[in-house]
Amino acid sequence: MINIKKVKYYPELRQVAQLADEIWHECFTDIISLGQIDYMVEKFQSLDAMTNQIETQKYSYLAVYDDEDLCGYIAVKPEDDDRFFLSKLYLRKDKRGKKIATLMMKRVFEEAKKYGKKSVYLTVNKNNSHAIDVYKKSGYQIIDSVVTDIGNGYVMDDYIFSYTL
Repeated sequence: MINIKKVKYYPELRQVAQLADEIWHECFTDIISLGQIDYMVEKFQSLDAMTNQIETQKYSYLAVYDDEDLCGYIAVKPEDDDRFFLSKLYLRKDKRGKKIATLMMKRVFEEAKKYGKKSVYLTVNKNNSHAIDVYKKSGYQIIDSVVTDIGNGYVMDDYIFSYTL
C-alpha cells in the first residue's frame, strides 16, 4: 500500500536526504556529469539544504512509502501569487511504472488546492526525456525554458512546465 506523508521529524528528513542521493545517482548519470550530480545533491538535496528550505523558504517535504519502504519524495512550496511550486518529485527506479508517480502527482494537486492555488509549476532538465514524457502525459504544458547558473561552473538547462488546476 502506498502512503504519502508529510515529513515532520529530523530523522525522517535524514532518510529522505539519503534517498535523494541514491535516486540522483541512478537517475541523472546519463544527463549531467557526476561532478554536477554531486554538487546539486549537496546544494539542493542534502539534509542541510532540505532543513534550510523547510525553515526559511516555506518548503514542505512529503515521504512516499510502499508499505514500510521509503521509495520516493516530494518537495513543494506555495508561492506568493496563485502558483504552487513542485520543486522535487522523485521515485526510486525499482518503483517506477507502478502508478506510484500518479498518486504522488495527485497529492501535489491536493496540497496546491489546500493553499488555494490555481496552478502548479515545475522545472525539468531539457535532456530528461523520461520526466518530460511523464509530465506531458499528466497534463503539464511547457510554458518557457531557462538556463540558471547554480555556481561552481554548472548551469541548469530546464523547461518550465505548468498545470492549471
